[in-house]
Amino acid sequence: MSPDATKPSHWCSVAYWEHRTRVGRLYAVYDQAVSIFYDLPQGSGFCLGQLNLEQRSESVRRTRSKIGFGILLSKEPDGVWAYNRGEHPIFVNSPTLDVPGGRALVVRKVPPGFSIKVFDFERSGLQHAPEPEAADGPYDPNSVRISFAKGWGPCYSRQFITSCPCWLEILLNNPR
Repeated sequence: MSPDATKPSHWCSVAYWEHRTRVGRLYAVYDQAVSIFYDLPQGSGFCLGQLNLEQRSESVRRTRSKIGFGILLSKEPDGVWAYNRGEHPIFVNSPTLDVPGGRALVVRKVPPGFSIKVFDFERSGLQHAPEPEAADGPYDPNSVRISFAKGWGPCYSRQFITSCPCWLEILLNNPR
């Protein structure tokens, strides 16, 4: 048996974006839950405050300051949950949040202190929905997009997530 055979596999990778620019490397998640935050006095996880980018717009700086304690992303038996631990809303899009058979992009607002099942394992196995018309960039049926403090989509002035100052792409590795 090779040494790599005993390594646990990560269940997701997290990419942090500022508008259309990915900042930093993919963050592989091995534990059942991970904190993703800007400034957390104690604890461990993915600290967005430590990621540097030479040129930052003022809107990105303002939004980064609102991330605070951020989110807790947790893999549960029924799916993946996001708990909003910050003081500002988060906005979420996922193939399993969309209306079955619907063509419009669905973005859910999650207020501070609330949670949402961002990816439903059961629904993901049943869905073979067409790619949404409002998709911005490649469409991955096993990914979740989360924006901090700014919404996007048909109900917002920002039509695409790449117009949001600070957002996460959660890439699920073997969603079950």
